[in-house]
Amino acid sequence: MNLKLGSIIFVCITISSCVATKNQNYTFNNKYSADQVQQDLTLLKSILEANHPSLYWYTSKDSLDYYFKETIESIKDSLTEIEAKNKLSFWVSKINCGHTSVKFSKQFLALAEKHKYPQFPLSIKTWKDSMVVLGRYNIEDSMLKRGTIITSINNTSSKDILQKMFNYISTDGYSNNLKSQVISNNFPAWYRNIMGLDSAFRIGYLDSLQQEKFISIKVYQPKKDSSKKKEEKEVVKVSRAEKQARIRSLQIDSSNNNAYIRLSTFSKGNLGTFFRRSFRTIKQNNIQNVVIDLRENGGGSVEKSILLSKYLVKQPFKVGDTIAAKSKKFEYGRYIQGWLPYWFYMQFAAKKMSDGLYHNRRFETHFYQPKSSNHFDGQIYLVQDGFTFSASTMFISSLYQQKNVTTVGEETGGGFYGNSAMLIPTIVLPNTKLKVSLPIYKLVMDKNRPKGKGIMPDVEIYPNSKSIKKGLDLKLDSINKMIIEAKISENKKWN
Repeated sequence: MNLKLGSIIFVCITISSCVATKNQNYTFNNKYSADQVQQDLTLLKSILEANHPSLYWYTSKDSLDYYFKETIESIKDSLTEIEAKNKLSFWVSKINCGHTSVKFSKQFLALAEKHKYPQFPLSIKTWKDSMVVLGRYNIEDSMLKRGTIITSINNTSSKDILQKMFNYISTDGYSNNLKSQVISNNFPAWYRNIMGLDSAFRIGYLDSLQQEKFISIKVYQPKKDSSKKKEEKEVVKVSRAEKQARIRSLQIDSSNNNAYIRLSTFSKGNLGTFFRRSFRTIKQNNIQNVVIDLRENGGGSVEKSILLSKYLVKQPFKVGDTIAAKSKKFEYGRYIQGWLPYWFYMQFAAKKMSDGLYHNRRFETHFYQPKSSNHFDGQIYLVQDGFTFSASTMFISSLYQQKNVTTVGEETGGGFYGNSAMLIPTIVLPNTKLKVSLPIYKLVMDKNRPKGKGIMPDVEIYPNSKSIKKGLDLKLDSINKMIIEAKISENKKWN
């Protein structure tokens, strides 16, 4: 996003956030009538048709209308908020836009911590069709230790469980890697909300001889907080430096002549100063290998992504071939939080072109130059996975074909062709108060790339049960081996 109008936009936000989100009579996980949910879904469809810039990138209008009709007809009785969210998420996921997703209402999230539901008793890591135990909540379930491969739950295969869950998660194109990692982040909640709960579960797993066995384990019932007063709870103070270190960090390994940068977002952490100091330190120490870990990086500021690229690219680059909106109007603005600043910004930044779309010509035409000060010209290793999304995918895209760059890990969650990541206000539906993110601009990073997948790494490395059991980081281990082998090879040339 162009930040030159930022101060005006923030002023506008204070006077335009008029969408009602609070309901004084709200009870947790409210029930809504079939008519109410159908009305919200119908309204959502109208808003997306009016403003979503890439609604039919991956799914034709006929197909999306078919899924809409199927979803509407399936709503026959009153639904809880969880059930209503599932209905909307099912349809929205068919758009295949990772920046268009359904979230619980503000009231639901505010009260969720106070309502301790029973939950599935295992923490599970998923990828592709695989499910492996990370941890267990019922201590007595000693058979299912970390690294155990799960084959089925209640006689449903791991593959079928994941495929069903995938139907409720949005992603760019057809890649399921982001979906797998979203599920891994809180498998018990996804299982409860999609599959439902029982008093006990029949778990299929592979034993040490890789033979399938079965065990029954009880549902986990979280204990209620026994503290009576908020003041009695232990308060852990975290310094500003510690908070920033969780967002971004730099480690120098002088013995192997490499630097490791962990970057979990492009939004917070005073990144401009961090980048400047980091690359100055790297130059002062004559570091020849830089590893940038983007495995937790879901995106953030486009301009911070561009800034990091400037320290690493060898040639001028631009954000993308196309950055365009469908409309400058917000016909349904009363349902969109803070719609006015977005409208105001587009009056200055968007220009209607011959294709009928409103283009941001600054991003389409402006070439950014490499940094002259503290620019890094050595070997670059980028670590990526399904959580590598949005602005972090745009960053990788700027370096993707550079000869001194090696990408390592898994397919990114963010699209290789493009995404809809530039401006994203929030729709608040009037009945359920469910929130839906609404992209305003579509971004085509390179029109010659195929659509539908994320960025595939040069060196593809996925988890396995052994590495999970032992707590190994296969991706970083692989990069360290490449750096050592390159060093040995270079020494041989000189001897």
